[in-house]
Amino acid sequence: MTTLKTLALASAAMLAAGAAPHGAQAAPTTWAYSAKTGVGASYEAYVDGVYKAGGKTGAVSKVWFSIADGVLTETMYGLIHEAQIKQMRIAVQTATGLAVEGADTTSKTEYLHVDAAGRPLSPAYKITTTDKQGRFVIEKRIFTDPDRNALFVRVTVKALKGPVTPTLVLEPHMANTGGGDAGAASTTALTAFEGRAFLSLKGSKPFAKASASILKDGDALAGLKAATTSAKGAIVLAGQLPTVAKEATFDFAIGFGPNAKTADGAAAASLKTGYAEVLARYNGEGARVGWEDYLASLTELPRLREASEDGGKLVQASALMLKVQEDRTHAGALIASLSNPWGDTVDATQSSTGYKAVWPRDFYQCAMALAALGDKQTPLAAFHYLPTVQVGPKTPGNKGDGGWFLQKSHVDGTPEWVGVQLDQTAMPIMLGWKLWKLGWLPEAELKAYYGTMLKPAADFLVRGGKVDLGWNHNTVTPPFTQQERWEEQGGYSPSTTAAVIAGLVVAGDVAEAAGDKASAELYRKTADDYSSKVEARMVTTKGSLGDGHYYLRLNSDQDPDNKSTVEKRNGQQAVPEDRMLDAGFLELVRYGVRRADDPAIVATLPKLDDEAMEDLYRVRYSFKFPGVDGTFPGWRRYGVDGYGEDTKTGANYGAGGQMAPGQRGRVWPIFTGERGHYELALASLSGKPDAAALKKIRDTYVKAIELFANEGLLIPEQVWDGVGQQSAHGYARGEGTDSATPLAWSHAEYVKLLRSVSDGQVWDNYAPVKARFSR
Repeated sequence: MTTLKTLALASAAMLAAGAAPHGAQAAPTTWAYSAKTGVGASYEAYVDGVYKAGGKTGAVSKVWFSIADGVLTETMYGLIHEAQIKQMRIAVQTATGLAVEGADTTSKTEYLHVDAAGRPLSPAYKITTTDKQGRFVIEKRIFTDPDRNALFVRVTVKALKGPVTPTLVLEPHMANTGGGDAGAASTTALTAFEGRAFLSLKGSKPFAKASASILKDGDALAGLKAATTSAKGAIVLAGQLPTVAKEATFDFAIGFGPNAKTADGAAAASLKTGYAEVLARYNGEGARVGWEDYLASLTELPRLREASEDGGKLVQASALMLKVQEDRTHAGALIASLSNPWGDTVDATQSSTGYKAVWPRDFYQCAMALAALGDKQTPLAAFHYLPTVQVGPKTPGNKGDGGWFLQKSHVDGTPEWVGVQLDQTAMPIMLGWKLWKLGWLPEAELKAYYGTMLKPAADFLVRGGKVDLGWNHNTVTPPFTQQERWEEQGGYSPSTTAAVIAGLVVAGDVAEAAGDKASAELYRKTADDYSSKVEARMVTTKGSLGDGHYYLRLNSDQDPDNKSTVEKRNGQQAVPEDRMLDAGFLELVRYGVRRADDPAIVATLPKLDDEAMEDLYRVRYSFKFPGVDGTFPGWRRYGVDGYGEDTKTGANYGAGGQMAPGQRGRVWPIFTGERGHYELALASLSGKPDAAALKKIRDTYVKAIELFANEGLLIPEQVWDGVGQQSAHGYARGEGTDSATPLAWSHAEYVKLLRSVSDGQVWDNYAPVKARFSR
């Protein structure tokens, strides 16, 4: 007898063959809201430093999910950037009309598994959405199956004012695109695929009704009453649940795989294992190995909790977030964020990674933060991964000099952006040196990596070279960087130069250990030269602000006093370089290139912190939070930053693919951490800071970052500063915007600040650099 399951799979096969009985031209599609309140994946143990089956955690699950606005959003399977789902919502038919999660509900995000102090023990979530008219409450419990490529969702529906009929509304974005999908629906499964990416959504009980339809006018709800059971293009799958009189619970699993049978089998097996056991395995309860075990392995976590202001909730969540955002095929591949910035207006018809990619700078921050937590394995895996993204003869399309690291790449090393950022070439050397000095990277291994990776990088920092990759056909002459750390302009950058000098000094140590004394001398001599010219290249004494003495954000030539114009970016006007400030000069102190009381450093701070400055140029903003005493500082990337929502319309950054003059970058929590590190360095000039100084740093900078985090304990890229037209999301001041949440770097900076406070010295400070330049 032909079963409904067989019919659903047969429909998928028919569509794969090209039939599209209800097909139409795919409608334009976007990604989902990027202000996530939850992201998750299973903990997988390494086997000999890589991910493969057979270790303590068994099979390797390669599924990641995210949550925003109370609903399941981008869900990835395969490589970490390969989204298969845009979102899954529940539409509820009530006696007085249709209500939909997100638009018609409020939401609350909680961790499902916490310790006695309320600190999260795994990235499993309980999401509660409440109808604004009080007609129903929906509770969803979401986590992955650590033994399969599957996502588990338990849904409890509570009817408060009469019976309600809920319907799951799933919008697939198979193969990381929002079009070209083929889908089929039956009462036993909702299925979709594109290419070799398949999903199957199954429930513990059959759906009352099911449909597959084409997305019409961007309205995923238009097909709720569709009678069609197959569709091709930009599609919507719907599964109606039985009417709920009072309360009912339903279990669902979404299985993924390279074919329909595998995806269906993964979903079925997760449901058979059951909610309680899948969750217990995910958490690592009892003898099972999971997230509890990872947290227990972090030797420094207990004292970092003590240094926090919230009892350790955010640092424990940060440990989870940093580890979640690692690919499970390429061990050590740490991405920037499990989100697409401003995703709800970003075109999804073409595959893109968003922030789900490797930037060596963000990567370094994350690896250093994981090391600060006492994770001895992931930073090593990260270091071993780095050759994957270093440019050389094997880099596809490269015809130029190598040694530098790709600006941005897929986790498999596929080049995506190919600008040269010299800090991203220095930081891998700095990471290797740090792991060596911690005793985690054996010296023999360091020497091997010196010849193959670290020496080519250091040589590029000395000599530069001719770049010929993709669009990039330029000659780079350090320390002039083609792009500074915000990837927008070239020139002499204090933050980039700080990393280059630090990288070369520690490269000297590594070269000496490897027996290459000539290179060691060259690297140190070059670092001395770069350091000797820092002020001459990047400090103006004739600026238009204050007494005229301060660090420029960027200088495009050898003269910091000539007021040359900085290139126009992100829709903003071009301005004289002496009008554009940022806090990048503080990296000189962090790494040990300059003392915290250096005259040029001290002279720049009042200009940077001037809150009376015109908003266009202003960098610092102070925040007050309801129910919290005091004010807390935050800083923008730089004055005249256009990487953010429009002040005139409230629209997202780059909406419609166009730059607009009203775009404005907001405050980034990263810089609160950077300033906290500077204040610690200042307090440490005469030795370990006293208890009062440490308390002030904790009460001001640590507390501020904790307040910037959302209810899911995720730290955003940017927070709303109250300037200009509010966006449609109606942010409160200090609340994360639609830029990207969680930003791994934000979590990393917070973790590193706690480690620095706990140690009484800056975690990222490099002793040989400090000894050479800032005694």
